[in-house]
Amino acid sequence: VGGSTRLTMAANHELFLGEIQMKKADVKIGGTYYANISGNKTKVRIESETRNGGWNATNLATNKKVSIRSAQRLHGEVLVKSKTTKVTTTGNLTIVEVPPATVETFGGANQEQPTLVLRKPAKAKKEKSASPTTDAIASEPKPDKRLSCITAAVKVLEEATEPLSTKQIIEAMSTKGYWSSPGGKTPEATLYSAILRNLSKGDASRFVKAERGRFTVRAVQ
Repeated sequence: VGGSTRLTMAANHELFLGEIQMKKADVKIGGTYYANISGNKTKVRIESETRNGGWNATNLATNKKVSIRSAQRLHGEVLVKSKTTKVTTTGNLTIVEVPPATVETFGGANQEQPTLVLRKPAKAKKEKSASPTTDAIASEPKPDKRLSCITAAVKVLEEATEPLSTKQIIEAMSTKGYWSSPGGKTPEATLYSAILRNLSKGDASRFVKAERGRFTVRAVQ
């Protein structure tokens, strides 16, 4: 029985020797690796380095502390595969694709079959086209509203140096672009009637009849 046990352990040892053996420089504190413990392949997590050049580790199968005396007892880093991981093998190269983008190599420097992790770049978000804000719209100059005939008449008389007839007022409004007849044949007669109606307001009226057929405006107090 003892001979059989020794043969089994020797066979396991030969199995591990056939796998990847790591160098000390490949071992990182906090990393998880496959280790040869009592002739079995076990996952261990490296916790700290010992004075003699080995490492204190935790056996992840039993959660017990173990001592790793040399890097030769480690046989590659444990790869954690996510649900979205895609693994393909081409020749002697194993490719693991996971998002997002970097390229990493797992295993020791002497690893015969390196494993590359190719991370897909995250999709760039489309930038929304800038739209004018309410403040920007409010700051844009608004076109002047067209003046009414009676308002344009007041404006013309305010700028005049003497009383004017309704015909003169109509011509001045058109020349200055304040108001133009929409097609009426007698706009001066229409304006005359509007001014007379406005004069009926008394002191509230802006118009003043200076003489027959001529008007001016009341000074604003």
